[in-house]
Amino acid sequence: MTSDALTTSAFRRVAADGSARTIARDVARETPVAIEFNGLGYAVLMASPGDLDDLAHGFALAERVIDRPEDILSVHRHDVAGGCLLRIQLAPRCAARVVDRVRHRVAESGCGLCGISNLEQALRPLPLVRARTFADDAAVLRALDALPNWQALNRQTGAVHAAAICGADGTIRLAREDVGRHNAFDKAIGAMRRAGMDWEGGFALLSSRCSYDLVEKAVLSGCPMLATISAPTSLAITRAAGAKLPLRVLVRPDALLIAQPNAGASTGGPS
Repeated sequence: MTSDALTTSAFRRVAADGSARTIARDVARETPVAIEFNGLGYAVLMASPGDLDDLAHGFALAERVIDRPEDILSVHRHDVAGGCLLRIQLAPRCAARVVDRVRHRVAESGCGLCGISNLEQALRPLPLVRARTFADDAAVLRALDALPNWQALNRQTGAVHAAAICGADGTIRLAREDVGRHNAFDKAIGAMRRAGMDWEGGFALLSSRCSYDLVEKAVLSGCPMLATISAPTSLAITRAAGAKLPLRVLVRPDALLIAQPNAGASTGGPS
């Protein structure tokens, strides 16, 4: 966590009995982060202004602009009025991809379908998950139990998501926080790749719902399994099934759900 990820604001605290007092509390900063590849404006994300080198690497991978960390030659942060600018220089072999992606964007945005001009561009085919062994469900629950220890910014603000890279035994290897769930995952993936780490049969644990774009980020990073604290969307389940990505969702201390899109639904009793 960096110091520029926090600010302090005053609040009026009103109790149930009607008494009130003024308090100060930490608030998570949310800052526009403009991303530029090889001089071309690409996206504007609303993000926590920390770990931005990790964000640059993870975002570029998720956007299929790069294949490996070495494809990014440099990342320069420039603080500008109202936010910051990340100028990212890519290897020559990646330049054509940026031009092609920019051509298909009708606006600048950092998540979801915003800025994509057609459905084919939005829901491009995903590679299949190549892992053959996966962490067991007990490992997911162990990671959930440890996750609060990695959420320093959220403890202070109550306003940010976490993304954790976990080993096959449930040990959290690293984690990143951000006001945006997409950004947190990009930062975690970017940090893992920059450190030369691989998934090694582990999984990702996210403190958010399971949306289709988080599934895509997981698959494109080579993640063997994705676990989320909240529920999945229908498109997330469909995209994960198509890529053969195992999903563990609504992960709670006493239970979790395993997405089984081809099993059908039962109404015969409690599950």
